[in-house]
Amino acid sequence: MNTAYRPEDLKARNDGFKWAKAGPGVIPAWIADMDLPTAPEVIEALRRRAGADLGYPAWLDKPNAGPLAEAFAERMAGRYGWSADPSLVRSFSDLNQALQVLLHVWTKPGDGVAVHTPAYHPFLTTLQLMERPLTPIQAEPDGESWRFEVPDLSGCRVLLLVNPHNPTGRVFTREELTDLAEQAERHDLLVISDEIHADLTFEPHRHIPFATILPERTVTLTSATKAFNLGGIRVSVAHLGHHGVRKALEAQPPFVYGSANLFGVEATVAAWRHGDAWLEDVRALLDRHRHTIAARLPDTFRYRIPQATYLAWLHVGRTGMAEVIEREAKVLLTDGEGFGPGGAEYVRLNFATSESILGEILNRLSGIG
Repeated sequence: MNTAYRPEDLKARNDGFKWAKAGPGVIPAWIADMDLPTAPEVIEALRRRAGADLGYPAWLDKPNAGPLAEAFAERMAGRYGWSADPSLVRSFSDLNQALQVLLHVWTKPGDGVAVHTPAYHPFLTTLQLMERPLTPIQAEPDGESWRFEVPDLSGCRVLLLVNPHNPTGRVFTREELTDLAEQAERHDLLVISDEIHADLTFEPHRHIPFATILPERTVTLTSATKAFNLGGIRVSVAHLGHHGVRKALEAQPPFVYGSANLFGVEATVAAWRHGDAWLEDVRALLDRHRHTIAARLPDTFRYRIPQATYLAWLHVGRTGMAEVIEREAKVLLTDGEGFGPGGAEYVRLNFATSESILGEILNRLSGIG
């Protein structure tokens, strides 16, 4: 299967956020969105639904969106050996909304949140806007990978885990997750585990759902949007293993947080149940790309091959380099400063594109000194 757009097809992406934000002649490699066609199984499911009943779905009165929760539980059992309970699932539009809702119902301003940093920047913005102080768990270079030194978490109410980690692409080991579980028990923490990149884990690494280690303290957040390139469908799930959080959400007005839309549920269910052949092709492409970067990236950049995701976290040695690269190399990257502590001298590169476009990106970066 040809997973990548031909260069002449890229003009069709101009109505997408990733390409629309790039100036004339600039190649965008910033936001986590792929330049790849949608899985045909998803397209077919949407076509069938568009040609059928568009009235209220049978699962309208179910907060877990019925088939969405069932497909989630099937996928967790089949891929990760986790027996997730569909009755504990709640649908949201995306992980940012889910995080904000969880912080709203379970914490108050001034409650600390521990996060592995550098961190996905919208999460940091959420903490700032909601006045939940950040306790950074700082990433440190460790040979060709990263290690995280866990500080005192006694002032925290929540551990926000992103695994696989964005932006470093680090996959946490069972030993590391067990240590975090012990910290959560010791300090009475809710663990919110963002596992949206799990399906993009590369061999020989293995994704371990945190809920398999500490189910009663964990709310797991995920979506098909990253692995299957469906960011526009606006559907995610939260598995509410934490009894207190579950009760707090049930006490909220039933419609205040909205509900999943019909097409988003159809797309997600089709991806999770029928899209794995497409996903394996895409993951093989991304696996080649992460090694191509290692072989061709100029010495100006320090790069550790990610264990998951399609995001390269590049050390450039000084601040403000994303702007320089956009101006001089005509490549739009994400500035690392927004990722919080430890990010200022980095840029993030999205390599989920065609081989020809990645090659051109690397050619352009070779001129950066």
